[in-house]
Formats: sequence, C-alpha cells, structure tokens
Amino acid sequence: MIKLWSVKKDEEAANKKKPRMTAAQLRVQKDLTELELPSTMTTHFPDPADVLNFTLTITPDEGIYKGGVFRFTFVIGGGYPHEPPKVRCTQKIYHPNLDLEGNVCLNILREDWKPVLNLSSVMIGIQYLFLEPNPDDPLNKEAAEDLRRNREGFIQNVKNSMKGGTVKGETFDRVLKA
Repeated sequence: MIKLWSVKKDEEAANKKKPRMTAAQLRVQKDLTELELPSTMTTHFPDPADVLNFTLTITPDEGIYKGGVFRFTFVIGGGYPHEPPKVRCTQKIYHPNLDLEGNVCLNILREDWKPVLNLSSVMIGIQYLFLEPNPDDPLNKEAAEDLRRNREGFIQNVKNSMKGGTVKGETFDRVLKA
C-alpha cells in the first residue's frame, strides 16, 4: 500500500513539471501536423519546443518575384485560432501588399479572419501575393500605383529591388537566390 502511494506521488510530481499545452499550442500543433507545403515553401523553428514562433521561407518558382527568397516571421498569440497569427516579412521588399516595415496586407490576417482558417490558409495566401500582387488593397501605395499604371515598369522595379537596388529613392534588401 505504501509503495502505491509513493508511485502516485512521483507521478503527480512529474506531471507538475510538464508544462501544460495551451489551446493555441494544441491548435498550432494540429495545423502543423496537417500542413502539406509545396516545394516553394519551408518552415523553420528556431526553438523546436516553441511552436508559436517560427519562420516561413517562400521561393516563388513563377511570376514577377521568381528567383527571390522571402522570409516571414509568424508569432502566434494565446488567442489563436480566435485571433490571426502576426506575420511580418523580415526583408524590405518592393511589393504592393507589403509595407517597408514588413507588414503584410492579406485580408485573412485582418477583417476576414475566422477560427476555421489555419496556418496553411495563411501561408498559401502569402504565397499567392507573390504570384498575383493585389494593387487594389495595398500597404505600399506607390508600388500599387506603379503596378496599375505601368505593369512593365513595375516588373522592372521589382527586378531592380530584388537585386538590392533603389526604387524611387528607397533601397531594398537583396533577396535573389544565391
């Protein structure tokens, strides 16, 4: 009888040491388990024990941004999935839907977020912005106007900016694959 009691106490002590997973962590774990990324996207977890903070790398294989390597940080708060993840581009790039600080203009990261959406939805949405930039919902109004008025000029500005060049007085990060 005494041995059973000590085993139970040891079990309880071990359970107290294990951090409890939050609802957000459980949902992120589920999202990541179901994630099927195309070859143009990879995730990286700087701290494998922390599923709420990671990076996504997108390397478009078609479209205007082909040949670039774009990195995004994902920070998922305790309110996930009722609140969207916070996503930022770590590089300064010339894009109508990304401002110069890396904020991303994607409707499902703002007003159209719903708890039924998942990390895959967000990642695919971001990738789609590189295939089809949306000048009608811009964060970088100059780039959007450029795209609307002169698509060929916009494409040249994107190519120049991806090389680390300057567009309209603003210098951008080099994002071309090595």
